[in-house]
Amino acid sequence: MNLKSISKKVNKIVKKAGLYIKSERGKVSNQDVSDKSLNNLVSYVDKTAEEILVEGLRKIIPEAGFLTEEETVKQDDNPLKWIIDPLDGTTNFLFGLPIYSVSVALADGDNLLIAAVYIPELEELFSATKGGGAFLNDKPIFVSKTKTIQTSLAATGFPYYKFEYMERYMTMLEKYMRSTRGVRRLGSAAVDLVYVACGRFDFYFEFELNPWDVAGGLLIVEEAGGKTSSFDGTKSALSGKEILASNGILHEWLIPNA
Repeated sequence: MNLKSISKKVNKIVKKAGLYIKSERGKVSNQDVSDKSLNNLVSYVDKTAEEILVEGLRKIIPEAGFLTEEETVKQDDNPLKWIIDPLDGTTNFLFGLPIYSVSVALADGDNLLIAAVYIPELEELFSATKGGGAFLNDKPIFVSKTKTIQTSLAATGFPYYKFEYMERYMTMLEKYMRSTRGVRRLGSAAVDLVYVACGRFDFYFEFELNPWDVAGGLLIVEEAGGKTSSFDGTKSALSGKEILASNGILHEWLIPNA
């Protein structure tokens, strides 16, 4: 499998979906929006973007399965699958905030092979292949060289539906607020991750996400020289249930404080 060749095709499809989403900005009415669950919004834009992605990606590797947020295609247990979040940051998009993204990854089991995250409003396309490095608009990117927590900038995502984690989350948040330059909350996990990858953030942490929220960004962070794990450092962050991503230098310090 030629990962670099496939990656170029994936990038075009991801950008196509992102440009569609951008074209719908400001056109979505309240009647077009529904709640999948508490504070988990969806509209025709999410679903159409996913259909664009599925149609294009299926042509690249017909035998690959799909794991997608909106389930516009049959979900299966094929180890080789595309993991898709057609619009990460739906609430931002619907409220007119420019921080949202399209995220795609190709996984073989738990092994991530290809990733692309596109931020339409900024025209930033992040991509990576296993062992091939990470890129922003075709230029190599690397994590920060920040060596101390005191000089770091962190990113997070606030709990918005599973509030039983609130106490543990607030404990972590307080520690990082007191020990870093600051903590930012952008509203798109994929954006947070690629911002770690290119050095805009030094680390990122969040609870209770899903594989489609994080798969693309995880590979990009790792290929940019960073580290990803569960909060205790023992497990993969691919499930999204616990995710800690850093420049690698800070990772060991962060784990005991989680």
